[in-house]
Amino acid sequence: MAATEGVKEQARRLLSRSIVINGNMLPGFSDPVDDPQFISDVRATGLTAVKLSVGGGAGTFSNTVEHIGYINNQIAAHKDVYMPVFSINDLVEAKRSGRVGIFYAFEDAGMLEGKVERINYFHSLGVRSMQLSYNGVSPFASGVMSTKPSQGLTKKGAEAVITMNGVGVTIDVSHSDDKSTQEIVAQSSKPVMISHGGCDAINPHPRNKSDAILRAVADQGGVFGQYELSYLTPGLEQQTLADYMRHLTHALNICGEDHVGIGSDAFMLAFDTSPESMKAWDDSIKQRADAGIAAPGEGPPPFAVGMNGPHKSLVIAEGLLKAGYSETAAEKVLGGNFLRIFKETWR
Repeated sequence: MAATEGVKEQARRLLSRSIVINGNMLPGFSDPVDDPQFISDVRATGLTAVKLSVGGGAGTFSNTVEHIGYINNQIAAHKDVYMPVFSINDLVEAKRSGRVGIFYAFEDAGMLEGKVERINYFHSLGVRSMQLSYNGVSPFASGVMSTKPSQGLTKKGAEAVITMNGVGVTIDVSHSDDKSTQEIVAQSSKPVMISHGGCDAINPHPRNKSDAILRAVADQGGVFGQYELSYLTPGLEQQTLADYMRHLTHALNICGEDHVGIGSDAFMLAFDTSPESMKAWDDSIKQRADAGIAAPGEGPPPFAVGMNGPHKSLVIAEGLLKAGYSETAAEKVLGGNFLRIFKETWR
């Protein structure tokens, strides 16, 4: 017990001094905004910043602009715990002020509506990361659930890569298929990231990445963020912390400690497992399946048992230390690697 408490305290100290960035997360908002429990929970996360996907999986230009405006208003209303992030200086300020920074990203390219020039416009609205496709095919690239053979990176996609490199948008290939990913990596003059993914060698699944893809991203200087979705395991049972650490340590073995991060693809605070909430979740899964954007194995909610709550980062830090990783390695995984790639790609 004493040894366990010692590691937990070591993990707390590590979190308190580190810049902690989650590569894909849904922050909570509260009504009223000054709810003491909500404020306490947000501060308990230990997070410096999170990447928030805006616009939805099939967002149009207009509703994405509207969604960004809505989130801007929410951040302003919750200014005691959140702040917008547009630059590396903002990440540093988020850490200094004890607030959680939020920066915007696209999971899809639908909101560009095939127009490369809109990348510049959305960058001006604060979008700092973009994907060129979701699970299906876009005018730019192919996703992991697209019909084979893959179209790969299109001519327009190559133009988008050049534009993103130039304007200061981090390229994300989380939902891109292997051919598109390899061609994006080859085209990009800047490192790319897999903000949220899993390891195909641990559980074969379209959304999990092969060792070859992990190496390609790492060799270019990129970062792989480990998610905690149901794709960690082959069945429909709820994934666990042990499952999560199995994927995370595999990624570290393949990519090295300089190229792995955390991209939970989950709620920042606790996922509500009440019957009403679970019914709503199941309904959303059916809607995704009906829309043809679901991946196989969707069902269990997005959390690993032992990680459902604001203590996620602490649990991961403790898990890394228990697994024998140094504090330096853990600090990189918790956010240092994402910080480094953003320094290299943002403008």
